[in-house]
Amino acid sequence: MESNENSEPTSSVNKKPLSIFILAMINVAAICSIKNWPLTAQYGFSSLFYYLIAALGFFIPSALVSAELASAFPKQGGVYAWVKEAMGHRMGFLAIWLQWMENMAWYPTTISFIAASLAFGFKPELAQSPLYTFITILVVFWGATLLNFRGMKLSGWFSSTAAVIGTIIPGLLIIALGVIWLGAKNPIEISLSFDSFIPDFKNLHQVALLAGVILGFAGMEMSAAHAKDVANPRKNYPKAIFLSTGVILVLSVLGTLAIAFVIPQDQISLVSGSIEALSYFLKSYKLDFLIPFLCVLLGVGALGAVVTWIIGPSRGLLAAAMDGDLPPFMHKTNRFNMPVSTLLVQGGFVTFLSMVFLFMPDISGSFWTLVVLSSLIYNIMYILMFISGIILRYKRPDIERPYKIPGKNIGMWIVSGLGCLVSFAVLIVGFFPPEQLILGNLFYYEMFLILGLGILVGIPFIILLFKKPEWNKDQKILEEQDKELNEPPSC
Repeated sequence: MESNENSEPTSSVNKKPLSIFILAMINVAAICSIKNWPLTAQYGFSSLFYYLIAALGFFIPSALVSAELASAFPKQGGVYAWVKEAMGHRMGFLAIWLQWMENMAWYPTTISFIAASLAFGFKPELAQSPLYTFITILVVFWGATLLNFRGMKLSGWFSSTAAVIGTIIPGLLIIALGVIWLGAKNPIEISLSFDSFIPDFKNLHQVALLAGVILGFAGMEMSAAHAKDVANPRKNYPKAIFLSTGVILVLSVLGTLAIAFVIPQDQISLVSGSIEALSYFLKSYKLDFLIPFLCVLLGVGALGAVVTWIIGPSRGLLAAAMDGDLPPFMHKTNRFNMPVSTLLVQGGFVTFLSMVFLFMPDISGSFWTLVVLSSLIYNIMYILMFISGIILRYKRPDIERPYKIPGKNIGMWIVSGLGCLVSFAVLIVGFFPPEQLILGNLFYYEMFLILGLGILVGIPFIILLFKKPEWNKDQKILEEQDKELNEPPSC
């Protein structure tokens, strides 16, 4: 490698920086973002219906399959290693490439929420300024990138702390105030009838919001890229997954309903809806002096998600690079074993994509366009992961699986098949934009998605056409690290 810091010192082999709690909070920071709640709250009471579909058809299947694959194949790269084991080298590279590239479009959406949170607390009119949003994206993203340069211990600590103070605490506050709102018999903005529970399936533009709901539950497999930093990953990784799954589901469902109770559906902003909900709540109880403080907390929670995602897929792509899929300059790490070249290239992509905020006619339209592109890219990766789960039951039945999806091979078929079906459905409905968004020329919107998807899927295959023998120079280092991960824990 171009840095001699890839191998951990012997004295640190048994001293892993990530505990079960920290790993679970990394998952919470990565997935349970309050910025997703207003998006789902636009469904009103039918948000419960879509949460049910997203949870049973995607979130729980992705958690179960990730838990089994991580316990059976605790290797560097996470989804890269799993898909490669099942479907070969090229498809493994495609999977981790899509996970990495999905985030290029996702980062601007999350940081735009940070920008809106800060603006709403101090100068609300800035939340609708494209230039302010663009500058905030660049400052926050590159700051989070520099923080990750300092190693996984600092990154993991920051992400878990941000999840607690920036997601769990504000989330519980939103839920508590929603309960108080109901208890005081204030009017609510949604109907709680059976008819309002079932959405209008005839309107594909409304069903299209399902893409955003699914994306809000994506990412459970990402933390597997940190397997090297977890003691006994075969047993502890599944425990962290199930702990975080429960926390995420409870907070998301109750928090979304609390927002839907208070704000009329046609007035919810995809970028700042949850901030508006908090402001509405607090002003109702004459606590509006807390608004700036809570806006900062929401920004911290979103920043924790950015820090988490910046390093997770990048470490997965580093494993693919060391395995020979990318040229030697992409193998470079620093003294904290962080993939500096990958992080810098990633920053360039994000800077370019963030310019969409300067050219779209509406902030919410920009936000949604990037959300959909992220969702389309990510769902292709999930289809590969679900298929790999099935294949590996037959291809590697001899591998010990400390956690195994119940029901033998039929159980895996049901769980992965359901995940594939929902992921494929999202690929279709994602091309139908919600009617309430201002997207400008619809043709340009569709072309942006089609070309973006085609280009990003095709790039890894083009890269491999130019692969050279010297790209494999760090393959043995990766194999040694994977061997260490599969060794039984010391007493």
